[in-house]
Amino acid sequence: MGNHILVTGGAGYLGSVMVPELLNAGHKVTVYDNFIYGQNSLAHICHSPNFNVVRGDVRTKDKIAPLLKDVEIIIPLAALVGAPLCDSNPVGAKTVNHDAMLSLFNLVGNDQPILMPTTNSAYGTGDENSPCTENSELRPVSSYAKEKVEVEIALMKRRNSISFRLATVFGMSPRMRIDLLVNDFTYRAVHDQFIILFESHFKRNFIHIRDVTRAFLHAIDNYEKMKGEIYNVGLSDANLSKKELCEKIQQYVPRFIFNEAAIGKDPDQRNYIVSNKKIENSNFSPIYSLDSGIEELVKGYSMIRNSKYGNI
Repeated sequence: MGNHILVTGGAGYLGSVMVPELLNAGHKVTVYDNFIYGQNSLAHICHSPNFNVVRGDVRTKDKIAPLLKDVEIIIPLAALVGAPLCDSNPVGAKTVNHDAMLSLFNLVGNDQPILMPTTNSAYGTGDENSPCTENSELRPVSSYAKEKVEVEIALMKRRNSISFRLATVFGMSPRMRIDLLVNDFTYRAVHDQFIILFESHFKRNFIHIRDVTRAFLHAIDNYEKMKGEIYNVGLSDANLSKKELCEKIQQYVPRFIFNEAAIGKDPDQRNYIVSNKKIENSNFSPIYSLDSGIEELVKGYSMIRNSKYGNI
């Protein structure tokens, strides 16, 4: 017997992949989303009697509160995601990413589990040679990451919560984002055929969007063992520098040219590698490799050539 799950922001990049899989796993799902991008990425599941959708803003307490009475699990995906978007709209970012989340935590009952994506960008400027664990010092650089850290602290004060510090996500989605690093570099390889890299040695960890969904399903199935904990979620064999990522993409797009800038700074100063052993020790293993994701994106970009597929 499945659970009734509320997914805020369920029509976004992550939710548009996750919600159909939650339904396939036998759960009932209510999506609460403001459809800010005009997307219809969940249209193909409207036939399901176990799917319901409510249009609304996560900041509207009076509208979201009644929905919480009928659900067993909350997955809050609603957010303005990424440093550039948050920097361009700092008030909106704070009210959605921070204030609305703290309000939601106060509305949710103590016995209702919250499974929430946070971000491993909180490691910021970690040691690029020593993997960051869930106990590592947090050094967030952007306002987006700083607010996510504050929200995670509040989340983990609850007794029924799990935080997933997601690596940089990649892969195709019905509500596509091409502004994420792997998605962006592959798009440039396919359509522009070149890129200039600043501080190409900076490293980051990566995870396929479908493995993110699998991590949430894994946590639902193993909730009693996993609750009250923070988990890094990434590919352990994909702690790569930007240059290494470009070399990987070049294997699938041979005409792709990348050059390293001799001077200049990347506005994104994140540089770290991550250990994902904790969630792997819970018997979870990603199944989508970086290579398969790049191949997937190359196919997908034969259909996409439009700047609307981003958050900025």
